[in-house]
Amino acid sequence: MAGQTVVPIGSATAKKVYSVATFHDSLRKATFRRNLTGPAPTQSSAERKAKGQTSPDYPFVRVTDLRRTMGYNVSVDMFNIITGKPVMGDRKLSGRMMSLSSSSMDIRIDQYRGGVDQGGRMTQQRTVHNLRTMARAQLSGWGGRCEDQLMLVHAAGARGYDTAHDWVVPLQSDPEFSEICVNPVLPPTPNRRLFGGNATGAADIDSTDKLTLDVIDAIRVTIEEMAFPMQPVRFPGDPAVDEQPLYVLYVTPRQWHDLQTATAGQNWRNFLAQAYERARGWSHPLFTGTPGMWNGILVKKTFRPITFPAGELVEESDASGIVTTTAANATFHRAVLLGAQAVAEVYGRHGESGYHANYHEEMTDHGNTVEQSLGFMGGKSKLRFTNSSDELTDHGVIAVDCAVSA
Repeated sequence: MAGQTVVPIGSATAKKVYSVATFHDSLRKATFRRNLTGPAPTQSSAERKAKGQTSPDYPFVRVTDLRRTMGYNVSVDMFNIITGKPVMGDRKLSGRMMSLSSSSMDIRIDQYRGGVDQGGRMTQQRTVHNLRTMARAQLSGWGGRCEDQLMLVHAAGARGYDTAHDWVVPLQSDPEFSEICVNPVLPPTPNRRLFGGNATGAADIDSTDKLTLDVIDAIRVTIEEMAFPMQPVRFPGDPAVDEQPLYVLYVTPRQWHDLQTATAGQNWRNFLAQAYERARGWSHPLFTGTPGMWNGILVKKTFRPITFPAGELVEESDASGIVTTTAANATFHRAVLLGAQAVAEVYGRHGESGYHANYHEEMTDHGNTVEQSLGFMGGKSKLRFTNSSDELTDHGVIAVDCAVSA
């Protein structure tokens, strides 16, 4: 009978194999970004760029550059579309060339880690569970929640005030908040922020400004009338990708409840049926569960709400990026509408593993106790650019603030 293969604690094999396995486990466990991440841009996507569809077409962009080291800045360039009028007939084209304009932003990466002390020999003696395996599984779950929540916070432009026990990212009042987020959490730009009802800001949201189908209709009209419209999400295999541009609206459970409560029976059935019809004959995991769709906007739940209780401070940005704070007039939640290239996550090389995640374990206390840790070398940031009107513009995300029922 062959003996069981055991990877010794602290071995090079454990570092390499477990680092890769634990990172991919954390990606699979994530709920917000798992089905919304596409490949990084490549030179071969020039044709799509020429159509105004900057590659990639997913809301979240993952860039893995293993040459990067801790504290390195990664520059992301975004080019504005050209808007000159045509030159007709035999008029001279020379001297009337259109210029390329672009803006760039730096995304910083840093090391962030979490660890587990699985206890000593007597702790293992008292349980039938393999604590080494249990600790690694717990670290995978922790890593998934950490990555997921950081992405949500950057996309929403705020952490909010929710204090559910499964939050890994602390409140913004925590002294380590900015360090944990690595890059600044950027409040929504004015041209990428919408509200329920007739509200125009956090200071005048009242209890009637809830999420309704009319609000979703208004969102669609706003997108279509934008001078610099947000690019839609383009999932491979979507049969209506060109005829019916798709956006994804992530709402909180309370916003979903308010939407359902305010929607008549037939409209609610249509809301659910439209998502089913869009996915018919085309299988994409984003359409699993019970999503709804209205006016080309897919509506999904996120179970970690960005909440602002009445009286709490809300950060708001003007078109030049100057941030001020306003007290919320009524309790509201923030939904996020995602198009293409909303947030970038950049990874570098973590020294021990040579990979962008590192699993480590070691014996301590004279060989009596095992400690395990999971570390990442990376950073996330919402993508934004300065348009040709010199307005700061969030590239692929719109914040939608709506009052919620008690």
